[in-house]
Amino acid sequence: MSNKTGKVPSNGHRIQGRSSESFIDAREVLSKLELQGDEVFLDAGCGDGHVSFLARELLDKEAIIYAVDNYEPSIEDMQKDVEVRGITNILPILGDITSNIPLDNDSVNVALLINVFHHFLENTDEAITELKRVTKPGGRIAVMDYKKMDTGYGPPLNYKRSPEEVEKMFQKQGLEMVQLDNEVGEDLEGGVKSHYLIVFQKK
Repeated sequence: MSNKTGKVPSNGHRIQGRSSESFIDAREVLSKLELQGDEVFLDAGCGDGHVSFLARELLDKEAIIYAVDNYEPSIEDMQKDVEVRGITNILPILGDITSNIPLDNDSVNVALLINVFHHFLENTDEAITELKRVTKPGGRIAVMDYKKMDTGYGPPLNYKRSPEEVEKMFQKQGLEMVQLDNEVGEDLEGGVKSHYLIVFQKK
């Protein structure tokens, strides 16, 4: 989501920046959410759609997966792909998480953002408000992002937030942290992982 270079990862979809597919095991992240199978799932900032297609493998056939991104070429590519493959439960949607996720209130059980939250540097509150709006009571919002350290790649350090900082931002809007995992992402020197996963619940 950092630039509009039209890069193409292994699944053939155009993306704006580096695809998380190249260094993030999304299947492992999804497994940590312990999905029941019948959830309405939101892949927020879906990019090339890699997470959406993996989620489809883990969820029931009746489950609905909304793939939302503000980069139109990615959504267009995903729409063509699901149509060609006859997939009816992945719904690619063009939308801005910070201003208008085109979904009804209280419509999502689980929203997942992988390497997306750091983009909301100046409109964090607006993004959390929208995510909270579309999440059902009892539903969860999961954020996986870079640790606040120099990893040699990814966003600048001033864009990165610690889990404690993220927790305060969500708590301010009445969302409760229910899960924190500091051992996700890519292996760095010293046995440290590059990312954390933090999950909040809407009351």
